[in-house]
Amino acid sequence: MPVIARRVLRGVALVVALAAAVVAGYAAYLELTYYRIEDGVALEARGAEAAGEPVPVGEELTAVTYNVGFGAYTPEFTFFMDTGAMADGTPTAGERGTAVSRESVEEATAGSVGAVVGLGDGEGPDFVLLQEVDVDSDRSHHVDQRAAFEEALPGHASYFASNFHSAFLAYPIPDFHGRVDAGLLTLSSREASEAVRRSYPIDESFPAKYFDLDRCFAVMRYPTSDGRELVVVNSHMSAYDEGGAVRAAQLEVMCDFLSREAAAGNYVVCGGDWNHALFGSEDLYPSGQLVPGWVQTISDEDLPEGFSFVRPADLEEVATCRGCDIPYEEGVTYTVTVDGFLVSDNVRAEAENVDLGFAFSDHQPVLLSFELVGEA
Repeated sequence: MPVIARRVLRGVALVVALAAAVVAGYAAYLELTYYRIEDGVALEARGAEAAGEPVPVGEELTAVTYNVGFGAYTPEFTFFMDTGAMADGTPTAGERGTAVSRESVEEATAGSVGAVVGLGDGEGPDFVLLQEVDVDSDRSHHVDQRAAFEEALPGHASYFASNFHSAFLAYPIPDFHGRVDAGLLTLSSREASEAVRRSYPIDESFPAKYFDLDRCFAVMRYPTSDGRELVVVNSHMSAYDEGGAVRAAQLEVMCDFLSREAAAGNYVVCGGDWNHALFGSEDLYPSGQLVPGWVQTISDEDLPEGFSFVRPADLEEVATCRGCDIPYEEGVTYTVTVDGFLVSDNVRAEAENVDLGFAFSDHQPVLLSFELVGEA
């Protein structure tokens, strides 16, 4: 073999060896930094002292659930993990791993904060349930969304449950998702007597465990005027779960929890991003796209006896989630309702999907008006 050829082969072999070493080193880094938060961690209250008196039975209260999408999802934003297809079968895929800029995140966060505060006559609803709230993440240019909501609602107690705490994720190339510190933020006009983070099962296979969130739900307990407890739950189930096996396991955990609360005679209001199509909305809204493969459905039949989802009065007109494989265009981008509330039978409730035109997130808020009524 000629000398030049041998040198070329040695050079190629060296490059391949270096690339393999980098990949192996990065895989070791991910494994060494990977951990799951244990189940049942107590959550500390933050912020100004909220009212401590019992929640009144028979009076109207309000709650909102809203996935704020870490401040990245302006209407033009597409996300690298989202895929789909146009009505003619043309495949589509999102691109970005991070928000366009820090300024964009600040503007979207301010818009989400303003929308939430405006739902409560300038003081916010009694209970605010938020998902995908970044604290210090590369993907959101280190904007502290938790602080933004706390500052806007100074009369609310604040509870934060971490559900995404990753090492540096070097994907997608070149717009790396980076290091993430995010979670569920719950704010309430009353201080909870107890607040706990409950873990959901997740896909622990390689490499899915590095890219999925450390899924959980947060449980806040409030004494009521009739000696029971109002149990407020903030939940965020898995996405990108092909076949729905992980979400089915998570639903089983949630149903077991709900059954225990019903047996104790408590009032339950559970809101969040279910990552399931609710109320048969998987093909409800006009769209120029096919129904994505990730869509699974959930209904009252999947819940324990004594619980039901609260159907929004404007369900047919307003969706709560858009596909992020293409920029948002009304009537073209796929939309569905995956956000909302379920309540126990001793809670009377009405809901409304809040139309913000997907201006600040790939989700929209759901507003709940409810009343504790005792035995149904």
